[in-house]
Amino acid sequence: MSKIINPSELLKINSDHLDPRWDWSKQIPAPGRMNVDFEERVDFTRLHNYRVARARQALKESDLGAMLCFDNNNIRYLTSSVIGEWARDKMCRYALFTGNTDPYLWDFGSAAEHHRLNNPWFEKDHWRAGMLGLRGSVGEDAGLFASAAKEIADLLRSEGVADMPLGVDVCEPPMLFALQKEGIEVRDVQQVMLNARQIKSMDEIILLNQSAAMVDGAYHLIAEELKPGKRENEIVAIANKFLYDNGSDDVEAINAVSGERCSPHPHNFTDRMYRPGDQAFFDIIQSFMGYRTCYYRTLNVCSKTPAQVDAYVKAREWIDAAIALVKPGVTTDKIAAVWPRAKDFGFESEMEAFGLQFGHGLGLALHERPIISRLVSFDNPFELKEGMVFALETYCPSIDGNGAARIEEEVIVTNDGCRIITLFPAQTLFVANEY
Repeated sequence: MSKIINPSELLKINSDHLDPRWDWSKQIPAPGRMNVDFEERVDFTRLHNYRVARARQALKESDLGAMLCFDNNNIRYLTSSVIGEWARDKMCRYALFTGNTDPYLWDFGSAAEHHRLNNPWFEKDHWRAGMLGLRGSVGEDAGLFASAAKEIADLLRSEGVADMPLGVDVCEPPMLFALQKEGIEVRDVQQVMLNARQIKSMDEIILLNQSAAMVDGAYHLIAEELKPGKRENEIVAIANKFLYDNGSDDVEAINAVSGERCSPHPHNFTDRMYRPGDQAFFDIIQSFMGYRTCYYRTLNVCSKTPAQVDAYVKAREWIDAAIALVKPGVTTDKIAAVWPRAKDFGFESEMEAFGLQFGHGLGLALHERPIISRLVSFDNPFELKEGMVFALETYCPSIDGNGAARIEEEVIVTNDGCRIITLFPAQTLFVANEY
């Protein structure tokens, strides 16, 4: 077991603010995917230390003794480890963190030995092989849940936190029951982890900016390829290849929606063929070193109609009104209030319109804090802080039935406003391959 560390020694970066070296007067770098010896780019050791320190402080400020995480984003935040997107829905990896020592990670089979050889930031006995139920494929009777719960209980006792509640983010029900049989009081830890993750460090902001820069390039390629005869799925394939060629570690989804499919928004893509005059919008959701984008753009195919332009102008006005409000101290209800009511653009309720006039935090997950929506923000306003990174997105259907406008900008909350990092042109309706 690694030695006990005073949390104040590791919390070298103030838990409520960015790295003090950050200077908002400078342009945010998008340095590329390599580290080099001739300029400072992302310091991954500093990134790891920042994330663990944030988690340690958030845990200390809670009423929990430890956290047990199955959410892959929380695991990566705590351990700086990842074994591929295939593991995201398997519930096969889990990490335990008491704040008194380094986190422990139970990983899939041989991955544990790989970590011992290649991940020197923890002592070797903190990288362990683990296996549970693979979402029910291995039943409770096999005893894996019970043995894992006993091992966790033993560690909680050895680290002096067995008499305190254990926070869990998500897990299979048999794991929850096994922990309870060990006498462990289980509570929710997702809010604690979101507390930790909501303020981004300099390194996280650079990674988010680089991730957005990759999508800038993808949209330039889409604008070149978007023409009659192409299909939605072909554009998705072209964009996927571009992103993986340029360093993406996960293209989670690309929405490609056009013509009559634009209203109501279906949130997917098909084999529909583009036609002259179509309005088409896209959302590119991908990650670089784990840090995600959510980046909508609307492009017309060859030509545009006055109704399509009007829809775009409205969507742009709504997003600009929201961006103008973004600064530390503003609460999310103030931003949601500048967006139209659901009934103003054709929906019966805010639940049905959820996600169309919308804001959501970005980081290792697609949806972090803050969430901004007329559905939730008026009753539960949330204060913006320097160092938050989130996306703002708006939607307006065209009154002629041929399309809809969808715009999204990713913003960083600075000390006196915000910085936009999604740079593909979007102030006016972009017409690709115009006749």
